[in-house]
Amino acid sequence: MRMPEDATSESPPDVAPELDVEPLSPDMPSIQPGGGVCMRIELAWGYLRRGYLRRFRPGYVQKMAALRQGDPAGCPHKVLDPRDLKFFRNRCHGGWSAQDDPFLWRDRLPVVREGLAELVLLGGACLLLTLILGFVYWPLAWIPAILGLFVVAFFRNPRRVPPADPGAFVSPADGTIASIEPVEHDEFLGGPAVVVGIFLSVFNVHINRVPDHVRVIGIRYRPGRFLNALRAVSARENEQVVLRLQGTQPPYRRMEVRQIAGAIARRIVCFAKPGEQFSRGESFGMIKFGSRTELVLPREPGMHIEVQVGQKVRAGTTVLARFRET
Repeated sequence: MRMPEDATSESPPDVAPELDVEPLSPDMPSIQPGGGVCMRIELAWGYLRRGYLRRFRPGYVQKMAALRQGDPAGCPHKVLDPRDLKFFRNRCHGGWSAQDDPFLWRDRLPVVREGLAELVLLGGACLLLTLILGFVYWPLAWIPAILGLFVVAFFRNPRRVPPADPGAFVSPADGTIASIEPVEHDEFLGGPAVVVGIFLSVFNVHINRVPDHVRVIGIRYRPGRFLNALRAVSARENEQVVLRLQGTQPPYRRMEVRQIAGAIARRIVCFAKPGEQFSRGESFGMIKFGSRTELVLPREPGMHIEVQVGQKVRAGTTVLARFRET
């Protein structure tokens, strides 16, 4: 789908100015601004864990304090090791290098790290119920067993290799193209744009990835409703996090990725922080259970949309749009 070239009054400049980074809004108190029961349980567990470490493992606490770099002052609780930064790394500038992080192995798991609490709590509950029903009346044990497998599958984290094509912008989410809408003016992009909407069912991978090599300019959070993500009105009224991005390579295009909650999904995770840089296809967050993701790109001469409504796409690998550089 080629966007009409007469929709813009003039060609974009060869190189756009690099934007100043916006400070993180107070509306983003954590990487999961909507909170949630599992998050509260995990934070309560962290409080108990830190008490245990201070009392019974003071040597470990001193060692991790010596290895820590920077200042974790943005974290609302005491930071003893990398686990304490999980929900607040977007607000902190301190942490541990890869070689000093004893929990880095969790990033190599086939499931997303931000979903481990749900896996333990929900998956564990399903396993326990399966075992109980297996002794009481085994035909019913299939129900929690299937639900448990679904929870594990939902938080899967497949490895993706993005294309190296210059001018290509990859999908920020797995799912189905729900809409491709031109807009006359986008406030952040500063001109005409095209919005590509992607619907994620509960069976899709729910990890979000950046469309290109980018720098995070700003992050906006807006509370809202939880309408069915298939409806276009959900993009305007549902809870959402908007990631404002600018390319790190000329012509430094601006773009947005919008994480939008759905009727089932109520927990948006965005662990990016203003000023941080990502490579094309790198993950920056997820939406827990069914949802919608939108990619907003500038509408320029030479832009070509590579997908159509109803098409299945994969985050980090499917090319949504290409720009012919001039």
